[in-house]
Amino acid sequence: MTDLTVLGAGIFGLSVAYEAAKRGLKVRVIDPNGPGAGSSGGVVGALAPHAPENWKPAKALQLQALLSAGTFWRGVEEVGGRPAGWARTGRVQPLKDDRAIELARERGISAETLWQGQARWFVRAADRPLDPISPTGLVAEDDLTARIHPRMALPALLAALVRLGGEVVAEGPLEGSVVHATGAEGLRALSETFARPIGRGEKGQAALLACSAPEAPQVYAPGLHIVFHADGTTGIGSTSERDYDDPRSTDGQLEALLTLARETLPALAKAAVIETWAGERPRAATRTLCLAPWPERDGHFIANGGFKTGFAMAPLAAGLLCDLICDGRNAIPEAWALPA
Repeated sequence: MTDLTVLGAGIFGLSVAYEAAKRGLKVRVIDPNGPGAGSSGGVVGALAPHAPENWKPAKALQLQALLSAGTFWRGVEEVGGRPAGWARTGRVQPLKDDRAIELARERGISAETLWQGQARWFVRAADRPLDPISPTGLVAEDDLTARIHPRMALPALLAALVRLGGEVVAEGPLEGSVVHATGAEGLRALSETFARPIGRGEKGQAALLACSAPEAPQVYAPGLHIVFHADGTTGIGSTSERDYDDPRSTDGQLEALLTLARETLPALAKAAVIETWAGERPRAATRTLCLAPWPERDGHFIANGGFKTGFAMAPLAAGLLCDLICDGRNAIPEAWALPA
């Protein structure tokens, strides 16, 4: 008899399943399309913090997630025997003018306190081969930002889950407790079920390039992430589109993004495009996660809405949800409740 059934084999579903299996539960994941078929099968994997200012509970949760991510992914690798592609390589951002320099330095001072001495934000010269073009000749860098390669992380999670006795199947009965981690489609269904906005999908387009710099910090500019992966590829992302007909098609918006990436980082000028990607990311109406018991459906839980932060927040969310399911201890933040 299965103790926990997880619907959805994306980053939330597999993270919850792995965490539950570690605690001794018999786990089955059901996804008719297979692991990573939705937005978790993308190519970017930027695990980046918000700026250290205007501190809010959501930023504190994000900090906790980023600081604990290494322990989670090293554990996954140890159990499953496959690399996940995680590394805390940092991030650089070009500074366009004197005000941007001043703000970056102020953030560096704030980070000393808000990041609890465990990471830095600082300004330096843009003088390294993989630094972006910067009008001021300076960049802001932080060493909290990490990267994960989705194409490595999901197989690593799957291998660890199977090693712990779990399984992923296309269909099966709903046995034991049930976690609904069904992405954008699931958020739309929840909105219909509860007759109020719970969430929706938002399209993103990205590309994978043949450029190897696995130790380099990722590059961020408005609307652009450049992430150097452990396998010698580079992820470029991503667009954010509310209006679209086909969530899986790429178009001129991706071409514009690639042009911006090459202008921002000339080292990419001759890098070949290996793959283009488009998908629909789950965006909760609260603009944060939905991690909560399903109202009036005993033993059912919702884990959804990661949007662009799914890979960053899923390990922390999985631990908190399994605390509730396995031990009855509810430490899930109120901010992650279903929208009222």
